[in-house]
Order: sequence, then C-alpha cells, then structure tokens
Amino acid sequence: MAVTAGKTTAERNKLIAASLLGVLAIAALYFAFGRSLFGGSSSAAAKATPTPKPTPSAGKKDLEMPSASEQDFAYQTTPIDYRPGNAYAPDAGRNIFAFYEPPAPTPYSPTPLPPATPPPTPVPTPTPEMLVGFMMPQSVYAGSKGFKLEVNGDRFTPEARIYFSQSEIPTSFISAQKLVADIPSNFIAQEGPRQIIVQTPDGKKYSNQVIFQVQAPPRPTFQYIGMIARKRYNNDTAYFLESGKTTPFGARLNDVVGGRFRLINISATEVTFEDTGLGFKHKIAIVKAGTTGSTGSPGVPAGRPGSNPMDPGFMPFNPGGIPQGEIPGIPSNIPRYVPPQPPNRNPNDKKDVDDNDDGDGR
Repeated sequence: MAVTAGKTTAERNKLIAASLLGVLAIAALYFAFGRSLFGGSSSAAAKATPTPKPTPSAGKKDLEMPSASEQDFAYQTTPIDYRPGNAYAPDAGRNIFAFYEPPAPTPYSPTPLPPATPPPTPVPTPTPEMLVGFMMPQSVYAGSKGFKLEVNGDRFTPEARIYFSQSEIPTSFISAQKLVADIPSNFIAQEGPRQIIVQTPDGKKYSNQVIFQVQAPPRPTFQYIGMIARKRYNNDTAYFLESGKTTPFGARLNDVVGGRFRLINISATEVTFEDTGLGFKHKIAIVKAGTTGSTGSPGVPAGRPGSNPMDPGFMPFNPGGIPQGEIPGIPSNIPRYVPPQPPNRNPNDKKDVDDNDDGDGR
C-alpha cells in the first residue's frame, strides 16, 4: 500500500519535503565527518626516523669550555629578557633604592563666588519738623498726684499735641516754643520710663522723642521688730532696727523717723508711716508676728484692755518665741519703768479720776 494513498495533495507535498530534508541532512554529515562516521577507523603508518650517529669530533667540541673572550662576547651580545611574570623576576615597584617623591602640591584655587549684591542704600531718617528741647519737671515719683507738664522746644504749631507713652494728652498751645498739658495720676502709678513726643493728630508733623522718668518713691529702710502696748492705747511705743545697725530704736505716734517718715499707726502686726514731703504711706509688717498674748487669749495682745482684769498698766507684747519678761530690741540688763499702782480703796471711796496712770490723781 502506497504511503501517499488516501492523502490530500498538501499532505503528500509535506511528506515529500520531509524526505528530501532527511536526505540532505545525511549528506551534510557525511561531508563533515568523512568515512569515520559510517566506516571503520583507518590506521596511519608511522615511518621511523633513523637516529643520527654523533661524530667523534662533535662530542669532543661540546665538552670544551668557552674562552674568556667568548664569554665576554656572549654577555655583551645576549639581550636581557625581562619578564615580570616569571617567578625569579623582582616585583615591580619593590626597589628599595627608589625613593617616592610626591608631586608638587596644586595651588589652592577656591571656587569663585558669585558677585555679592550691594546692599540697598539706606534711606536717611527725615529730620523732625518740630523740636523738643527739655521738659518741666524732668521726673516725678510713682504714685504721685496729677501734675502739669511743660514741654519747651521750637517750631510747635497750634495743632500739635503731647503724646505721653503713645497716649494723646489734651494740650494747650502757649507759643511756638512751649506746650502745656495736664498728666493724670493713673499715668504715673507705676515706676519706669515714659516716652514723650509732640506731633499733630494726622502724624504728618512730629518731633524727636524724649524720655520722662517716673521714679520709685523713697521707702523706709528699717524693720519693725516689736512694740510696747500701754493701757487704753496711751503712748504705745514701736521698736525698729535700721538697716546696717545692730541697736534698735523706739518711736511713738507722730514721731518722725529717718528725717521724713511720720509714724501714724501702731498695731501688733504692722506700723504705718507717712512721707512728710510726698504724702505717701508705707506699711511695714512686724518681723516676728504672734497671735497669742501673755495671757493666752488669741488675738488680744498683752497690755490691751480685756486681756487681763489684773492688768498692771503695761506689759511688753510677746511675739512668738520671745521669753516672757523680755522686750523685743531692749537688752534685759536695762532697767525698766514700772508705773506706780493706785492704793487700795474702799468701795465708798471717790471715783478714780486719774487718767494717765501716773499716780498724781489728776
């Protein structure tokens, strides 16, 4: 049965092409590998070369030593065969007689910076059109009453106003060289500098700036260390210790202490002074305050009415921690004044008219 029986024309053409390709492949293998691929191995006959016989003269010449001239000629004419890869050759760069010389340093050349932009030309401050020379007064004490401020200068206008710490003050125009304004007391309640400037309300015309000083008022420089309380609050004495001194001193009501501070109030916890020149009042608390008198009655100092029905007339106030019988600030070896006691009287005796407890009956 034929192989192509029952096949279409296309299938028969494919079979024929496959057969031709197989034949071509076998032919290519034959030409490439020859007979060794399809037949037995072929042996090549080797022809031996006869060994040459050395002549007596040649062997004798090889055993002879070369002469000195021949050796010198060989040394002079034989080229040097330097091969770094050979084991016997020295490593490159390992010559101990070769000294390394660093190259000359390259001169430093910084990277050039871009040209700097010149700063803008500053605009000069315009000259004020009005000038403030001086003020009257130059300063006041903090807490003082309101005062009249007089500003003297030049080129003032009727529209000019005085600004006290950036606050406009009603101003009276006196002349082109003088302005007057009333400064209220709340503007100087605290100490510190104040800025004063003269300008128009629209701000087009202004003056130079000046500083007005509000100073702290003088204050007492002593400590309140104790008091002697007398009967009926009569002639109480407070004791103080001045800064930098060790000896205390006493003062009564309306006494002037330190040349300018009048004592206007004395209590068990604090005293009040009034500045005779400025009118300021300063309160000074006691250094060691106590709340219990010598009789143990809370809140009632010794020597006050109601603290003890058998009050001898006066007793030193005893702040906390002070032994009984001691007067704060007074050494114990100083004799103390003891007021005389009234004699014992019968109930029918006349009423005591002695007001000052001095025993004279008047």
